[in-house]
Amino acid sequence: MYVTTLCKRFVQAGIAMAISLSAHAQQEIKIGVIYPLTGAAASSGAEMKSALELAVDIINNGAKSVPNLPFSEGGGLPNLKGAKIKLVFADHQGNPQAGATEAERLITQEKVVAIVGAYSSNVTATASQIAERYKIPFINPESSSASLTERNFKWFFRTTAHDDLFVHNFFEFFKELEAKKGIKVKRLAAFNENTLWGNETSKLETKLAAERGYDLTKVISYPAKSTQLTSEVQLLKAAAPQVVMQSSYLGDAIMAMKTYKELGFSPDMILANNSGFTDTEFIRTLGKDAEFVITRDVWSLDLAKNNPLIKEVNDLFFERNKINFTGNSARTFTGLMTLADAINRAGSTEPEAIRKALIQTNIPGNKIIMPWKGIKFDNKGQNVYGSGILVQIIDGKYNTIWPFDLATRDVVWPMPKWDQRK
Repeated sequence: MYVTTLCKRFVQAGIAMAISLSAHAQQEIKIGVIYPLTGAAASSGAEMKSALELAVDIINNGAKSVPNLPFSEGGGLPNLKGAKIKLVFADHQGNPQAGATEAERLITQEKVVAIVGAYSSNVTATASQIAERYKIPFINPESSSASLTERNFKWFFRTTAHDDLFVHNFFEFFKELEAKKGIKVKRLAAFNENTLWGNETSKLETKLAAERGYDLTKVISYPAKSTQLTSEVQLLKAAAPQVVMQSSYLGDAIMAMKTYKELGFSPDMILANNSGFTDTEFIRTLGKDAEFVITRDVWSLDLAKNNPLIKEVNDLFFERNKINFTGNSARTFTGLMTLADAINRAGSTEPEAIRKALIQTNIPGNKIIMPWKGIKFDNKGQNVYGSGILVQIIDGKYNTIWPFDLATRDVVWPMPKWDQRK
Protein backbone atom coordinates (compact mmCIF):
# COMPACT_ATOMS: atom_id res chain seq x y z
CA MET A 1 0.00 0.00 0.00
CA TYR A 2 2.82 2.40 0.91
CA VAL A 3 4.66 1.63 -2.35
CA THR A 4 1.49 2.20 -4.40
CA THR A 5 0.83 5.54 -2.72
CA LEU A 6 4.46 6.58 -3.19
CA CYS A 7 4.36 5.68 -6.88
CA LYS A 8 1.16 7.66 -7.36
CA ARG A 9 2.78 10.70 -5.76
CA PHE A 10 5.79 10.40 -8.06
CA VAL A 11 3.46 10.23 -11.10
CA GLN A 12 1.55 13.34 -9.96
CA ALA A 13 4.78 15.18 -9.19
CA GLY A 14 6.15 14.21 -12.59
CA ILE A 15 3.06 15.49 -14.36
CA ALA A 16 3.21 18.79 -12.47
CA MET A 17 6.93 19.20 -13.24
CA ALA A 18 6.45 18.35 -16.92
CA ILE A 19 3.58 20.84 -17.17
CA SER A 20 5.61 23.63 -15.58
CA LEU A 21 8.79 22.99 -17.57
CA SER A 22 6.89 22.66 -20.84
CA ALA A 23 5.03 25.95 -20.36
CA HIS A 24 8.12 27.97 -19.49
CA ALA A 25 10.33 26.38 -22.16
CA GLN A 26 7.85 27.01 -24.97
CA GLN A 27 6.26 30.19 -23.56
CA GLU A 28 2.99 28.37 -24.20
CA ILE A 29 0.38 27.42 -21.62
CA LYS A 30 -1.71 24.42 -22.66
CA ILE A 31 -5.29 24.35 -21.36
CA GLY A 32 -7.52 21.39 -22.07
CA VAL A 33 -11.14 22.00 -23.03
CA ILE A 34 -13.77 19.26 -23.13
CA TYR A 35 -17.06 19.98 -24.95
CA PRO A 36 -19.67 18.21 -27.15
CA LEU A 37 -18.22 18.89 -30.59
CA THR A 38 -20.21 16.07 -32.22
CA GLY A 39 -23.54 14.50 -31.33
CA ALA A 40 -26.87 16.02 -30.30
CA ALA A 41 -25.34 19.06 -28.56
CA ALA A 42 -22.73 19.78 -31.26
CA SER A 43 -24.31 23.13 -32.13
CA SER A 44 -23.99 24.29 -28.53
CA GLY A 45 -20.46 22.90 -28.40
CA ALA A 46 -19.48 24.82 -31.53
CA GLU A 47 -20.68 28.11 -30.05
CA MET A 48 -18.78 27.50 -26.83
CA LYS A 49 -15.66 26.56 -28.79
CA SER A 50 -15.92 29.89 -30.64
CA ALA A 51 -16.22 31.72 -27.31
CA LEU A 52 -13.05 30.03 -26.02
CA GLU A 53 -11.19 30.94 -29.19
CA LEU A 54 -12.22 34.58 -28.84
CA ALA A 55 -11.03 34.68 -25.23
CA VAL A 56 -7.65 33.23 -26.16
CA ASP A 57 -7.27 35.63 -29.09
CA ILE A 58 -7.93 38.59 -26.78
CA ILE A 59 -5.42 37.32 -24.18
CA ASN A 60 -2.73 36.52 -26.72
CA ASN A 61 -3.23 39.28 -29.28
CA GLY A 62 -5.31 41.99 -27.62
CA ALA A 63 -8.58 43.82 -28.29
CA LYS A 64 -8.16 47.59 -28.27
CA SER A 65 -11.91 48.20 -28.54
CA VAL A 66 -12.54 46.78 -25.04
CA PRO A 67 -9.93 48.50 -22.82
CA ASN A 68 -11.85 47.69 -19.61
CA LEU A 69 -11.65 43.94 -20.21
CA PRO A 70 -8.76 42.16 -18.45
CA PHE A 71 -5.92 41.18 -20.84
CA SER A 72 -7.31 43.37 -23.63
CA GLU A 73 -3.80 44.74 -24.25
CA GLY A 74 -2.78 41.30 -25.46
CA GLY A 75 0.73 39.95 -25.38
CA GLY A 76 -0.10 36.87 -23.30
CA LEU A 77 0.04 36.63 -19.52
CA PRO A 78 2.28 39.44 -18.16
CA ASN A 79 3.26 37.63 -14.95
CA LEU A 80 4.58 34.70 -16.98
CA LYS A 81 6.72 36.84 -19.29
CA GLY A 82 4.04 37.01 -21.98
CA ALA A 83 3.38 33.28 -22.19
CA LYS A 84 0.59 32.59 -24.68
CA ILE A 85 -2.37 30.30 -24.07
CA LYS A 86 -2.96 27.33 -26.33
CA LEU A 87 -6.23 25.42 -26.19
CA VAL A 88 -6.25 21.64 -26.65
CA PHE A 89 -9.76 20.56 -27.64
CA ALA A 90 -11.42 17.28 -26.77
CA ASP A 91 -14.85 16.01 -27.87
CA HIS A 92 -16.93 14.21 -25.24
CA GLN A 93 -19.88 13.58 -27.64
CA GLY A 94 -22.30 13.86 -24.70
CA ASN A 95 -20.85 10.64 -23.26
CA PRO A 96 -19.67 10.67 -19.60
CA GLN A 97 -17.14 7.90 -20.15
CA ALA A 98 -15.71 9.68 -23.19
CA GLY A 99 -15.39 12.81 -21.06
CA ALA A 100 -13.42 10.93 -18.41
CA THR A 101 -11.17 9.30 -21.01
CA GLU A 102 -10.47 12.61 -22.71
CA ALA A 103 -9.71 14.30 -19.39
CA GLU A 104 -7.09 11.65 -18.62
CA ARG A 105 -5.58 11.99 -22.09
CA LEU A 106 -5.35 15.76 -21.78
CA ILE A 107 -3.61 15.48 -18.41
CA THR A 108 -1.24 12.57 -19.03
CA GLN A 109 -0.43 13.00 -22.73
CA GLU A 110 -1.05 16.66 -23.57
CA LYS A 111 0.27 17.87 -20.18
CA VAL A 112 -2.37 20.59 -19.84
CA VAL A 113 -2.11 22.83 -16.77
CA ALA A 114 -5.90 22.93 -16.25
CA ILE A 115 -9.16 21.80 -17.84
CA VAL A 116 -12.25 23.80 -18.81
CA GLY A 117 -15.61 22.09 -19.45
CA ALA A 118 -17.82 20.30 -19.99
CA TYR A 119 -21.33 21.85 -20.46
CA SER A 120 -23.29 18.60 -19.85
CA SER A 121 -23.50 18.07 -16.10
CA ASN A 122 -23.20 14.29 -16.30
CA VAL A 123 -19.99 14.62 -18.32
CA THR A 124 -18.63 17.34 -16.05
CA ALA A 125 -19.16 14.94 -13.14
CA THR A 126 -16.93 12.20 -14.60
CA ALA A 127 -14.30 14.41 -16.24
CA SER A 128 -13.78 16.43 -13.07
CA GLN A 129 -13.29 13.22 -11.07
CA ILE A 130 -10.25 12.51 -13.24
CA ALA A 131 -8.90 16.02 -12.72
CA GLU A 132 -9.42 15.65 -8.98
CA ARG A 133 -7.48 12.39 -8.95
CA TYR A 134 -4.53 13.94 -10.81
CA LYS A 135 -4.75 17.21 -8.86
CA ILE A 136 -5.35 19.40 -11.90
CA PRO A 137 -7.65 22.49 -11.69
CA PHE A 138 -11.02 21.98 -13.41
CA ILE A 139 -13.00 25.11 -14.31
CA ASN A 140 -16.70 24.56 -14.98
CA PRO A 141 -18.34 27.58 -16.66
CA GLU A 142 -21.81 26.19 -17.53
CA SER A 143 -22.95 22.94 -15.84
CA SER A 144 -25.71 23.71 -13.36
CA SER A 145 -26.38 20.47 -11.43
CA ALA A 146 -26.24 21.58 -7.80
CA SER A 147 -24.51 18.39 -6.63
CA LEU A 148 -21.33 19.13 -8.59
CA THR A 149 -20.11 21.44 -5.83
CA GLU A 150 -21.24 19.11 -3.03
CA ARG A 151 -18.53 16.46 -3.54
CA ASN A 152 -15.84 17.94 -1.29
CA PHE A 153 -13.53 18.37 -4.29
CA LYS A 154 -10.50 20.64 -3.90
CA TRP A 155 -9.71 21.16 -7.59
CA PHE A 156 -13.20 21.93 -8.97
CA PHE A 157 -14.36 25.53 -9.49
CA ARG A 158 -17.70 26.56 -11.00
CA THR A 159 -18.23 30.12 -12.20
CA THR A 160 -21.96 29.85 -13.03
CA ALA A 161 -24.81 29.73 -10.57
CA HIS A 162 -26.52 26.34 -10.20
CA ASP A 163 -29.99 24.84 -10.45
CA ASP A 164 -30.85 25.23 -6.79
CA LEU A 165 -30.77 28.99 -7.36
CA PHE A 166 -32.35 28.78 -10.82
CA VAL A 167 -35.33 26.68 -9.67
CA HIS A 168 -35.82 28.98 -6.70
CA ASN A 169 -35.92 31.81 -9.25
CA PHE A 170 -38.86 30.11 -11.01
CA PHE A 171 -40.93 30.18 -7.84
CA GLU A 172 -39.86 33.72 -6.95
CA PHE A 173 -41.02 34.72 -10.42
CA PHE A 174 -44.44 33.08 -9.89
CA LYS A 175 -44.83 34.93 -6.59
CA GLU A 176 -43.90 38.32 -8.07
CA LEU A 177 -46.01 37.64 -11.16
CA GLU A 178 -49.09 37.53 -8.94
CA ALA A 179 -48.04 40.39 -6.66
CA LYS A 180 -46.96 42.82 -9.39
CA LYS A 181 -48.83 41.68 -12.52
CA GLY A 182 -51.97 40.09 -11.09
CA ILE A 183 -51.22 36.78 -12.83
CA LYS A 184 -51.84 33.77 -10.59
CA VAL A 185 -50.05 30.50 -11.31
CA LYS A 186 -51.19 27.36 -9.49
CA ARG A 187 -50.97 24.26 -11.73
CA LEU A 188 -47.50 23.19 -12.82
CA ALA A 189 -45.84 20.31 -14.66
CA ALA A 190 -42.17 19.30 -14.79
CA PHE A 191 -40.84 17.93 -18.08
CA ASN A 192 -37.12 17.15 -17.94
CA GLU A 193 -34.50 14.97 -19.63
CA ASN A 194 -33.22 12.10 -17.51
CA THR A 195 -29.49 12.69 -17.05
CA LEU A 196 -27.97 14.21 -13.91
CA TRP A 197 -29.07 17.74 -14.82
CA GLY A 198 -32.69 16.96 -15.61
CA ASN A 199 -33.20 14.51 -12.75
CA GLU A 200 -31.82 16.91 -10.15
CA THR A 201 -33.98 19.69 -11.56
CA SER A 202 -37.11 17.52 -11.26
CA LYS A 203 -36.33 16.80 -7.60
CA LEU A 204 -35.86 20.49 -6.83
CA GLU A 205 -39.07 21.46 -8.65
CA THR A 206 -41.06 18.76 -6.83
CA LYS A 207 -39.67 19.85 -3.46
CA LEU A 208 -40.33 23.56 -3.94
CA ALA A 209 -43.79 23.05 -5.43
CA ALA A 210 -44.83 21.12 -2.33
CA GLU A 211 -43.25 23.61 0.07
CA ARG A 212 -44.89 26.61 -1.59
CA GLY A 213 -48.35 25.19 -2.18
CA TYR A 214 -48.36 24.66 -5.94
CA ASP A 215 -50.21 21.81 -7.64
CA LEU A 216 -47.58 19.80 -9.54
CA THR A 217 -49.93 17.91 -11.85
CA LYS A 218 -47.32 15.83 -13.64
CA VAL A 219 -43.60 15.05 -13.44
CA ILE A 220 -42.23 13.49 -16.62
CA SER A 221 -38.65 12.38 -17.15
CA TYR A 222 -37.83 11.34 -20.71
CA PRO A 223 -34.72 9.63 -22.17
CA ALA A 224 -32.18 12.26 -23.17
CA LYS A 225 -31.71 10.77 -26.65
CA SER A 226 -35.39 10.30 -27.46
CA THR A 227 -36.38 10.28 -31.13
CA GLN A 228 -40.00 11.23 -30.40
CA LEU A 229 -41.91 12.73 -27.50
CA THR A 230 -45.51 12.12 -28.57
CA SER A 231 -46.61 9.96 -25.65
CA GLU A 232 -44.96 12.28 -23.11
CA VAL A 233 -46.66 15.36 -24.56
CA GLN A 234 -50.01 13.57 -24.58
CA LEU A 235 -49.57 12.96 -20.84
CA LEU A 236 -48.72 16.62 -20.32
CA LYS A 237 -51.76 17.72 -22.28
CA ALA A 238 -54.03 15.46 -20.22
CA ALA A 239 -52.64 16.95 -16.98
CA ALA A 240 -53.59 20.46 -18.18
CA PRO A 241 -50.92 22.50 -16.35
CA GLN A 242 -50.77 26.27 -16.64
CA VAL A 243 -46.97 26.20 -16.82
CA VAL A 244 -44.56 23.52 -18.02
CA MET A 245 -41.13 23.78 -16.40
CA GLN A 246 -38.78 22.15 -18.90
CA SER A 247 -35.11 21.09 -18.97
CA SER A 248 -33.99 19.96 -22.43
CA TYR A 249 -30.86 20.03 -24.56
CA LEU A 250 -31.16 21.45 -28.07
CA GLY A 251 -32.47 18.45 -30.02
CA ASP A 252 -35.15 17.62 -27.44
CA ALA A 253 -36.14 21.27 -27.00
CA ILE A 254 -36.84 21.64 -30.72
CA MET A 255 -38.59 18.27 -30.88
CA ALA A 256 -40.78 19.14 -27.90
CA MET A 257 -41.91 22.45 -29.40
CA LYS A 258 -42.78 20.79 -32.70
CA THR A 259 -44.74 18.11 -30.83
CA TYR A 260 -46.60 20.70 -28.76
CA LYS A 261 -47.78 22.34 -31.96
CA GLU A 262 -48.67 19.05 -33.68
CA LEU A 263 -50.78 17.91 -30.73
CA GLY A 264 -52.27 21.34 -30.04
CA PHE A 265 -50.83 21.54 -26.52
CA SER A 266 -50.98 25.17 -25.38
CA PRO A 267 -50.21 25.80 -21.72
CA ASP A 268 -50.15 29.39 -20.52
CA MET A 269 -46.34 29.24 -20.58
CA ILE A 270 -43.29 27.12 -21.26
CA LEU A 271 -40.74 28.05 -18.58
CA ALA A 272 -37.46 26.52 -19.71
CA ASN A 273 -34.28 25.83 -17.79
CA ASN A 274 -31.84 27.29 -20.32
CA SER A 275 -29.68 24.90 -22.38
CA GLY A 276 -31.34 24.03 -25.72
CA PHE A 277 -33.82 26.88 -25.42
CA THR A 278 -31.00 29.46 -25.50
CA ASP A 279 -28.95 27.90 -28.29
CA THR A 280 -28.84 30.03 -31.45
CA GLU A 281 -30.29 27.09 -33.41
CA PHE A 282 -33.48 27.06 -31.32
CA ILE A 283 -34.89 30.26 -32.85
CA ARG A 284 -33.17 29.67 -36.19
CA THR A 285 -34.86 26.27 -36.58
CA LEU A 286 -38.29 27.02 -35.12
CA GLY A 287 -38.74 30.58 -36.32
CA LYS A 288 -42.05 32.01 -35.11
CA ASP A 289 -42.87 28.77 -33.30
CA ALA A 290 -40.18 29.69 -30.76
CA GLU A 291 -41.99 32.90 -29.84
CA PHE A 292 -43.14 33.66 -26.29
CA VAL A 293 -41.17 30.89 -24.56
CA ILE A 294 -39.62 32.08 -21.30
CA THR A 295 -36.31 30.62 -20.25
CA ARG A 296 -33.99 31.21 -17.36
CA ASP A 297 -30.65 32.54 -18.43
CA VAL A 298 -27.53 34.16 -17.06
CA TRP A 299 -26.80 36.64 -19.85
CA SER A 300 -28.72 38.79 -22.27
CA LEU A 301 -27.48 41.33 -24.80
CA ASP A 302 -30.11 43.85 -23.73
CA LEU A 303 -28.42 44.12 -20.31
CA ALA A 304 -25.60 46.07 -21.97
CA LYS A 305 -27.49 49.14 -20.77
CA ASN A 306 -26.17 48.30 -17.30
CA ASN A 307 -22.73 47.04 -18.35
CA PRO A 308 -21.27 48.37 -21.65
CA LEU A 309 -18.68 45.55 -21.62
CA ILE A 310 -21.47 43.14 -22.60
CA LYS A 311 -22.01 44.81 -25.98
CA GLU A 312 -18.35 45.58 -26.58
CA VAL A 313 -17.27 41.95 -26.28
CA ASN A 314 -20.40 40.67 -28.04
CA ASP A 315 -19.52 42.89 -31.00
CA LEU A 316 -16.18 41.09 -31.27
CA PHE A 317 -17.92 37.72 -31.09
CA PHE A 318 -20.48 38.73 -33.72
CA GLU A 319 -17.79 40.06 -36.04
CA ARG A 320 -16.01 36.70 -35.96
CA ASN A 321 -18.99 34.33 -35.94
CA LYS A 322 -22.01 36.30 -37.24
CA ILE A 323 -24.01 35.30 -34.17
CA ASN A 324 -24.46 36.85 -30.75
CA PHE A 325 -23.31 35.30 -27.52
CA THR A 326 -25.81 33.10 -25.73
CA GLY A 327 -25.97 32.43 -22.01
CA ASN A 328 -23.92 29.30 -22.69
CA SER A 329 -21.15 30.84 -24.77
CA ALA A 330 -20.95 33.98 -22.60
CA ARG A 331 -20.39 31.78 -19.55
CA THR A 332 -17.74 29.75 -21.38
CA PHE A 333 -15.89 32.93 -22.32
CA THR A 334 -16.07 34.07 -18.69
CA GLY A 335 -14.82 30.75 -17.38
CA LEU A 336 -11.66 30.84 -19.46
CA MET A 337 -10.99 34.48 -18.61
CA THR A 338 -11.32 33.58 -14.92
CA LEU A 339 -8.80 30.76 -15.30
CA ALA A 340 -6.38 33.04 -17.17
CA ASP A 341 -6.67 35.59 -14.37
CA ALA A 342 -5.76 32.92 -11.81
CA ILE A 343 -2.80 31.58 -13.78
CA ASN A 344 -1.49 35.09 -14.25
CA ARG A 345 -1.83 35.93 -10.54
CA ALA A 346 -0.16 32.62 -9.68
CA GLY A 347 2.76 33.58 -11.91
CA SER A 348 3.21 29.86 -12.40
CA THR A 349 1.84 26.88 -14.29
CA GLU A 350 2.28 24.58 -11.31
CA PRO A 351 -1.21 23.16 -10.57
CA GLU A 352 -1.15 23.83 -6.83
CA ALA A 353 -0.21 27.47 -7.43
CA ILE A 354 -3.12 27.83 -9.87
CA ARG A 355 -5.49 26.19 -7.40
CA LYS A 356 -4.46 28.60 -4.65
CA ALA A 357 -4.92 31.56 -6.99
CA LEU A 358 -8.41 30.33 -7.93
CA ILE A 359 -9.31 30.15 -4.23
CA GLN A 360 -8.26 33.80 -3.89
CA THR A 361 -10.19 34.96 -6.98
CA ASN A 362 -12.21 38.14 -6.51
CA ILE A 363 -13.11 39.66 -9.90
CA PRO A 364 -15.51 42.66 -9.78
CA GLY A 365 -18.68 42.69 -11.85
CA ASN A 366 -17.50 45.53 -14.10
CA LYS A 367 -14.63 43.34 -15.37
CA ILE A 368 -16.80 40.50 -16.69
CA ILE A 369 -19.51 40.25 -19.35
CA MET A 370 -22.03 38.53 -17.07
CA PRO A 371 -24.71 40.50 -15.17
CA TRP A 372 -23.24 39.30 -11.87
CA LYS A 373 -21.67 41.06 -8.91
CA GLY A 374 -18.42 39.33 -9.80
CA ILE A 375 -16.61 36.04 -9.34
CA LYS A 376 -15.53 34.75 -5.95
CA PHE A 377 -15.43 31.10 -4.91
CA ASP A 378 -16.60 29.65 -1.61
CA ASN A 379 -14.92 26.67 0.06
CA LYS A 380 -16.85 24.31 -2.22
CA GLY A 381 -15.57 25.96 -5.39
CA GLN A 382 -18.89 27.67 -6.15
CA ASN A 383 -19.01 31.27 -7.37
CA VAL A 384 -21.05 33.04 -4.70
CA TYR A 385 -21.90 35.95 -7.01
CA GLY A 386 -23.55 33.96 -9.82
CA SER A 387 -27.18 34.86 -10.48
CA GLY A 388 -29.96 34.24 -12.97
CA ILE A 389 -32.47 36.14 -15.06
CA LEU A 390 -35.53 35.19 -17.10
CA VAL A 391 -35.79 36.11 -20.76
CA GLN A 392 -38.68 35.79 -23.19
CA ILE A 393 -38.47 35.29 -26.94
CA ILE A 394 -40.29 38.19 -28.56
CA ASP A 395 -39.82 39.20 -32.21
CA GLY A 396 -37.06 36.62 -32.59
CA LYS A 397 -34.93 38.00 -29.75
CA TYR A 398 -34.32 37.20 -26.10
CA ASN A 399 -35.66 40.00 -23.91
CA THR A 400 -35.04 40.28 -20.17
CA ILE A 401 -38.40 40.15 -18.37
CA TRP A 402 -37.31 39.27 -14.78
CA PRO A 403 -36.16 40.44 -12.28
CA PHE A 404 -38.71 43.11 -13.03
CA ASP A 405 -36.31 45.93 -12.07
CA LEU A 406 -33.93 44.76 -14.83
CA ALA A 407 -36.64 44.07 -17.43
CA THR A 408 -36.28 45.61 -20.87
CA ARG A 409 -39.76 44.42 -21.96
CA ASP A 410 -42.96 43.55 -20.16
CA VAL A 411 -43.80 39.86 -19.97
CA VAL A 412 -46.30 38.52 -22.52
CA TRP A 413 -48.70 36.17 -20.68
CA PRO A 414 -50.23 33.80 -21.59
CA MET A 415 -48.67 32.41 -24.71
CA PRO A 416 -51.16 32.67 -27.61
CA LYS A 417 -52.75 29.36 -28.59
CA TRP A 418 -51.18 27.79 -31.67
CA ASP A 419 -54.25 28.44 -33.82
CA GLN A 420 -54.37 32.09 -32.72
CA ARG A 421 -50.85 32.99 -33.80
CA LYS A 422 -50.23 34.97 -36.94
